[in-house]
Amino acid sequence: MTSTLCYLNGEYLPLAEAKVGVLDRGFIFGDGIYEVVPVYGGRLFRFGEHMARLERSLAKIRIPNPHSREQWLERCRRLVGDSPGQDQMVYLQVTRGVAPRDHVMPVGLTPTVFMMVNPMKPATAEQRHQGVACVTARDFRWERGDIKSISLLGNVLARQISADHGAMEAIMFRDGFLTEAAASNVWIVHEGALLGPPKSEHVLEGIRVDLLRELCEECGIAYNLRPIAEADVRAADEVLLSSATKEVLPVTRLDGEPVGHGALRGKPGPVYARLYEAYQRAKPAMSI
Repeated sequence: MTSTLCYLNGEYLPLAEAKVGVLDRGFIFGDGIYEVVPVYGGRLFRFGEHMARLERSLAKIRIPNPHSREQWLERCRRLVGDSPGQDQMVYLQVTRGVAPRDHVMPVGLTPTVFMMVNPMKPATAEQRHQGVACVTARDFRWERGDIKSISLLGNVLARQISADHGAMEAIMFRDGFLTEAAASNVWIVHEGALLGPPKSEHVLEGIRVDLLRELCEECGIAYNLRPIAEADVRAADEVLLSSATKEVLPVTRLDGEPVGHGALRGKPGPVYARLYEAYQRAKPAMSI
């Protein structure tokens, strides 16, 4: 069941009673950032890494961080405690605040802070056993994908492309090279190595980018971030998605064609299996 308690500008209150002014720049301009922190067994997963990314995004759009990490942690734990016993997602949103409508950033505004908790919706056992289907699309979003902005219309349109085709995700390419999916990072496996796009302004630095590097080191899997051409994705041994809710998930069909080669064509591969098992082992150690 979804928690009915949320946090808004210093108050804990029922979600149905939370109100934000219509001149909030988040509502008018999408002028804000967000974070989503997974919670396993009541404990926050990779909390420090999520806070570091929140701080980076705030700095890039010049919004002062309204809370210390200790304050964010206290507020997260208060909300998580309202729904004990569930795997959850804590959603944090910070906008520039309320001001008369003008494109120029006003000075001295008080940021609007909103937080809520929703149940985790993990991949199903069938999706993990059979893999999922994805489609490809041109990356038509704005140039600053490295900012976790609440301005998500491009991602919404991309995700709808996949939904229209009954697929899990739209895997996107810019100028012929892989960037990411609508709501996931994308990886390929080539000759046993896990490969992802390099860090850039076009790609959100997913929390699982460094996590998968750590898991690859643990498992003895080669790992590299480098430009990946569309042809490399289509010829990959395995294609994987990663995100807070998907964790790591195998893609077994791309634009209607099976992914992979030989006996494993169209099936989840061995690198996925090893990384998924390592991910599950990491949850307790990386949660607070």
